[in-house]
Amino acid sequence: MNTRIINGKVYRNGVFQQEDILLKDGKISAPEGEKADIIYDADGKYVVPGFIDVHTHGGAGVDVNAADQKGFEKIGHFFATQGTTSWLSSILTDTREQTLKTIKEAVNHQKAQKDGHENCADLLGIHLEGPFLAPEYKGAMPEHLLISPDLELLREYQEAAEGNIRYITVSPEVEGVPEAVKGMIDLGMKVAIGHSGADYDTAWKCIHEGAVSATHTFNAMKLLHQHFPAIMGAVLESDIYCEAICDGRHLHPGTVRFLLKMKGLDKVIAITDSIMAAGLPDGEYMLGVNEVVVKDGDAKLKYGDSRAGSTLTTGQALKNLIAFTGRSLEEILPLLTINPARMLGVDDRIGSLDTGRDADVVILDKEYSVVDTFVKGRKIER
Repeated sequence: MNTRIINGKVYRNGVFQQEDILLKDGKISAPEGEKADIIYDADGKYVVPGFIDVHTHGGAGVDVNAADQKGFEKIGHFFATQGTTSWLSSILTDTREQTLKTIKEAVNHQKAQKDGHENCADLLGIHLEGPFLAPEYKGAMPEHLLISPDLELLREYQEAAEGNIRYITVSPEVEGVPEAVKGMIDLGMKVAIGHSGADYDTAWKCIHEGAVSATHTFNAMKLLHQHFPAIMGAVLESDIYCEAICDGRHLHPGTVRFLLKMKGLDKVIAITDSIMAAGLPDGEYMLGVNEVVVKDGDAKLKYGDSRAGSTLTTGQALKNLIAFTGRSLEEILPLLTINPARMLGVDDRIGSLDTGRDADVVILDKEYSVVDTFVKGRKIER
């Protein structure tokens, strides 16, 4: 079924313009002379690219590390209702057996989607958050499962994933990590640095070897000192992308503004780092092997004071960013769309409403709330 979206303010090339777009055979198509099965009237609304979340551990009561097929479907549907059209399932450091199980469930979900599964955000692939991380900056990571780089284990994971591990977080100061970055890239993974107290030079080694991003910038990371710039100094000075959790808890609004001023609007990626509690009331939940308590929407480890992800959604992140920065919708949208697409190297397929791209579209009202979502041209039923 082809859908023509009419009367909307369509976001293309960084600006909004009044025009129609056609969602045909799962792609953005030129509407001229084409008939549509469905007319969607977006009068008074914004028509924008679908949001891309490269770092999330779940939502709607489902934890990625424990998700089966129904669980992945539930996460994917919830995300889509919030404006996310593409996502990576972030696997928290876990045992080899549980990591392999989660990888296989994710791949099976991807295959189901390719066979015509509908009403979910598109699972792009997998993000491994660990296990090559520094204990001192572990955050919610189980310390006894943190190890030094093991490319054979990583190859086993990538083979089980059928090449779908797209992204991995590592700590530069862990012995062997800088030397292993190229091997990770050769396995088809984009490398992010984080959960780290690395010194400036060690962080730069990983960047020079090909690391392209920083995981939840400022959080679980040694901060800048004028005499010891540390990983934070390297991240800010370099041209790598910076993830940012913009829930108002992980980063003060002033810190968000500072990050954007330092890095520019084209180098920051809004993430949720959400856990299974996203979309649900306060209470007790799980994040991998960890017990988590959510109070006033703030997720923390039950035993210890570390934050354990967030309850944020991409739709709320968009509204927060506009409120925190005073910037326009046009300026903020790249943080949720083209920036993550470029970081992952999939901007030829998603991240914009250019003709030929996947028909991943979000309809926003005047207050920037998500009204409807289309994934590959299919309208998500709520």
